[in-house]
Amino acid sequence: MPALQRPAALVTRVRSSSGTSSSPSRPAIAAKHPYQVDLKAGKRYAWCACGHSKKQPFCDGSHKTATPDLSPLRFQLEEAKSAWLCGCKHTKSPPYCDGTHKEEFIQKAELSGQP
Repeated sequence: MPALQRPAALVTRVRSSSGTSSSPSRPAIAAKHPYQVDLKAGKRYAWCACGHSKKQPFCDGSHKTATPDLSPLRFQLEEAKSAWLCGCKHTKSPPYCDGTHKEEFIQKAELSGQP
């Protein structure tokens, strides 16, 4: 059975995470739920991939000091839409939620910035 593909007309990725380190950082779990957002056509977005941003689900530059080997996923939609963006940072289809936050390892984990 072929995997479901997102229509290419809906999203253009401008830049994805860099993998320049020999031992890449793991993203922090920012939330145990996705974020519902209204995305505008033509606007450039930077989805936080490191989990340290204070402006979840979007990047605020925190990766530069917290996890320099992780970069935000930059994307731009050709059509406006409402979407669920990943908050746990472990989705297999970034920046979109794929339900990974429901898995036990996410639900039992401590959130980023919490003791």
